[in-house]
Amino acid sequence: MTYKKVKEGEATILAPKEEKISGDLPVFYNPIMKTNRDISIALLNALEKEDLDIALPLAGTGIRAIRFFKELKRDNIKQICINDCNEEAIKVINENFKLNSIAEEDIEINQTEASLFMLKHAGFNYIDVDPFGSPNPFLDASCKKLSRDGILAVTATDTAPLSGTYTKVCRRKYWAEPKKDHMMHETGLRILIRKIQLIAVQYERALTPIYSYSDEHYMRVFFRCKKGKKHCDEILSQHKMFNDAGPLWLGPLWDEDLAEKIMNLNPCTLTKLIKDESKIHSIGFYNIPKICKKHKIGVEKKFDQIMELIKAKGYQASRTHFDKEGIRTNMPEEELEKVVIG
Repeated sequence: MTYKKVKEGEATILAPKEEKISGDLPVFYNPIMKTNRDISIALLNALEKEDLDIALPLAGTGIRAIRFFKELKRDNIKQICINDCNEEAIKVINENFKLNSIAEEDIEINQTEASLFMLKHAGFNYIDVDPFGSPNPFLDASCKKLSRDGILAVTATDTAPLSGTYTKVCRRKYWAEPKKDHMMHETGLRILIRKIQLIAVQYERALTPIYSYSDEHYMRVFFRCKKGKKHCDEILSQHKMFNDAGPLWLGPLWDEDLAEKIMNLNPCTLTKLIKDESKIHSIGFYNIPKICKKHKIGVEKKFDQIMELIKAKGYQASRTHFDKEGIRTNMPEEELEKVVIG
């Protein structure tokens, strides 16, 4: 493979020159996932957790580990353990650490299968599972090795099954019925959350989402872990059907205070939208053109005008990051339709 220098955040790395991103590449770097890494850094800095024992089982070029070293509060990091099963990736990771002046004693580099890497350690209080495709193969080991009050971050790039394009695949992989409609990305995210929670409760680990989103070609969830049967039962009680899809997670997708802190640390369009919609404790959202089509009218009111009318009636309203034509509100559907068409 041939490589080029790439700058992302405060890191400079050697990354493959190949323009086509593929899971078959021996060394993997996807520039589109910069937002994913930006938000991970903002979240950890917002949480201000001390003695972070970090596991990065699918390291690729090592970009996430390097950015953690350079952009997280250094006193909060106890150790970063990174792993990739590919020999070429390990060589590039070592080169990239040298390029960024990170000493060998500050890191632990492993070359093995990702789950075996996690299982051989005593445990971690931050595990980041960021695969090409489904996270399923790595969930069992991740849940087993997540410590009490630890944070588990999971990415899924196989959004087509979760969003209802491949129904049978979603049933097999995520044990739920998806639905392809305007809410498909939120539905898929909630299906993903439930699947991960089901793996964790086997080991008496209750995983509560604290920050979740769907962006570009992937879905991403950050969980906080509590241990104990009671907490697990509380999680399971919030797995139900919704809108003819599921079973799925019907609890909150965000910690409201954390969403605001993340937005302040990383103010971009995505984090601003999530900050606003995290304040509205509703499941699902409304697509305004769909309501207009139902009543055979055009979209006559601007979105800001509709939201002001909703708020004037004492309800909450915000745009949603799931759909550029959507509004999240706790107003009942019948009343919303009157606002939109009236």
